[in-house]
Amino acid sequence: MAKKIVIDPVTRIEGHARITIHMNDKNEVDDAQFHVTQFRGFEKLSEGRPFREMPSLMARICGICPVSHLVASAKACDELLAVRIPPTAARLREVVNLGQLVQSHALSFFHLSSPDLLLGMDSDPARRNIIGVLEEYPDLARAGIRLRQFGQQIIERLAGKRIHPAWIVPGGVSAPLSREALQQIQSEIPEMIEMTQKVLEWFRPTLGNFRDEIRTFASEPTMWMGLVTPQNTLAHYDGMLKLVAADGTVVNPAIPPASYQSFIGEAVEPYSFLKTPYYLPMGYPEGVYRVGPLARLNIVDSCGTPLADAEHARFKELPLEERHSSFHYHYTRLIEILYGIERISELLNDPEITSTHVFANAQANSYEGVGISEAPRGTLLHHYRIDDNGLIIWANLIIATGNNNLAMNRGVTQVAKAYVKGKDVKEGMLNRVEAVIRTFDPCLSCSTHAVGQMPMQVEIYDAGGDMVRELRR
Repeated sequence: MAKKIVIDPVTRIEGHARITIHMNDKNEVDDAQFHVTQFRGFEKLSEGRPFREMPSLMARICGICPVSHLVASAKACDELLAVRIPPTAARLREVVNLGQLVQSHALSFFHLSSPDLLLGMDSDPARRNIIGVLEEYPDLARAGIRLRQFGQQIIERLAGKRIHPAWIVPGGVSAPLSREALQQIQSEIPEMIEMTQKVLEWFRPTLGNFRDEIRTFASEPTMWMGLVTPQNTLAHYDGMLKLVAADGTVVNPAIPPASYQSFIGEAVEPYSFLKTPYYLPMGYPEGVYRVGPLARLNIVDSCGTPLADAEHARFKELPLEERHSSFHYHYTRLIEILYGIERISELLNDPEITSTHVFANAQANSYEGVGISEAPRGTLLHHYRIDDNGLIIWANLIIATGNNNLAMNRGVTQVAKAYVKGKDVKEGMLNRVEAVIRTFDPCLSCSTHAVGQMPMQVEIYDAGGDMVRELRR
């Protein structure tokens, strides 16, 4: 007989999930599973809708990263139009996508994960939150708030509003960048760069305090996947899809987005509503890979901007084995914030950035379109098919969080086996099981869809299957 520990839901993530830990008669972990308890129906909901509605409709998938879906959806619709959008429109899309990256990474690092990093994995859960951070580390908390505000204001200044803007459209964007908005953003960039560098200078030395977590937080070797430029630097808006093995060997240097179904399979499991993509040539579940900032920085030669390149070089000095640890998603998020701010500055310095030619007017010229980009959490793909009337007849979405699903499941098992031991299960043990999920920063509202709230509940069962303790918060 075995006992079971249920963490329901996982806290300080975006969306609802639970973790089940199965223990044997010796009070040792046999297995653990990450259950996504929400249901996503956006592929079916979009059927019958005019394809021009898709970017705005897909933005409603998530209130945290709507721009990511706007970008991928609009790129798929560009394929349906069979047009090349104006260069200024592409640059403006990239700027707003990077604004999304900065604000989302700041939310993940400062609001969701820094309580563990600053207050301790075993600290009082009543204080282990952003309010507790603000009380003890006000400068770092304010930096997180300010960086997130900067990213959100970029979205607002370009797209009109911070959440669910309708500015990115099939064929480009609906309005040019004003000179006033340009000057406002440019004036704030030096402060944001200085602030990010200070946070990195604080964070780097703290890594030595988390040697055990680095060793056990989803650190098993996997493949890495992400978009890259022809120069093998970071590409968040456009690029070729690259897959690299755990030892650094290139598995596939350039997967054409339109051919993704030849390389990426999609599996389902009965214990979760989140589907599990995998590298099709290797089969399931051997074809596990990871996406997101850690994957992106592990597969590129450099970021492509000077300050981020210097920090990326420091990251690459870590042993290859250590760079497999998902704990370093935290580190790479900070590096990508720095890159995002630098790259925004570069794009805004283009002399044509305020050009009014930002839209290509066309009708549907193709029945199928695939759009791909890098969301904060990793590679995001939208695939649509339409009929003669331009109505969606089929849609498929591969969300960044879904790409990490198999790795997250392996991660909770690894951490549970390392920390959850004995009859007396401490809260800090379970917090580490949750914390490994937080390293991936899953957005379950993106990868699924649900309404409602769920309380935190942990149930502990004895070897006979009887519940011996129940904890709620």
